[in-house]
Amino acid sequence: MAISAPSPSISFLSSSTLLNSSHQNPKFLFSTFKPLKPLSHRHTKAPPIRADLATLPILSVDGAKIGETTLELKTAPPETSRAVVHRGIVTDLRNKRRGTASTLTRSEVRGGGIKPYAQKKTGKARRGSQRTPLRPGGGVVFGPKPKDWSIKINRKEKRLAISTAISSAAENIVVVEEFGDRFERPRTKDFIELMRKWGIDPKEKSMFLMTEVSDNVVLSSRNIGTLKMLTPRTLNLFDILNSDKLVFTQSAVDYLNEMYGFDYEGEFEDDVEEFEENGEEGEG
Repeated sequence: MAISAPSPSISFLSSSTLLNSSHQNPKFLFSTFKPLKPLSHRHTKAPPIRADLATLPILSVDGAKIGETTLELKTAPPETSRAVVHRGIVTDLRNKRRGTASTLTRSEVRGGGIKPYAQKKTGKARRGSQRTPLRPGGGVVFGPKPKDWSIKINRKEKRLAISTAISSAAENIVVVEEFGDRFERPRTKDFIELMRKWGIDPKEKSMFLMTEVSDNVVLSSRNIGTLKMLTPRTLNLFDILNSDKLVFTQSAVDYLNEMYGFDYEGEFEDDVEEFEENGEEGEG
């Protein structure tokens, strides 16, 4: 098959139509044309959500390895993982703010109805009220008023932030067997000894996640200031990020795989709830 010779390229500045006109500035015309971006930078989609698989040993009460378990959670792409976790922690912290701080302006402070002294012939500055912000006991200029600091985050995004944070701390996760029935009576000393058998320093921040927490375990661990004892109901992103060690029981690992894994069956229910909330907000 014969290949035709390429046609000679015509320079934009060498065109006779532009060079013959004395009123046109080729340099200006050339600057008005912007180079096209490569196709690879157009409409690029973010990588899909993936699953991180981690195999963790299960430790007995004596600290010996008695088996293995798998932690498989949804994780955000590396390009957006920091943003997802940051948005989740900012939302939690802002929603905890009560926003009840309030100060009184000069019009709200009690008293100050009478003029302190005459306007003239005193040698002092003019004073119309004792409740001016310039005097003690007066009003506050631009002081705080009650405010709603809460912001909204989608349920899927919040769940993805928690699962991403747990997956990123896989090397600091310790999986232990159920030990709730080991405490016949509350004793903090026994709980600290149990932590040391698992290689956990009581002086480091640690978070325990258990599906069922007995009263003796709660009483034995509540005097340890660096320890947080959580259940699936109280699991939150701040305690996950603020801990040096994450301690899970086998039932807690199963719960995380069920709620924060790819096989979670409540996605459709979350979509319906979000649609109903958005519909109600739109009607208002």
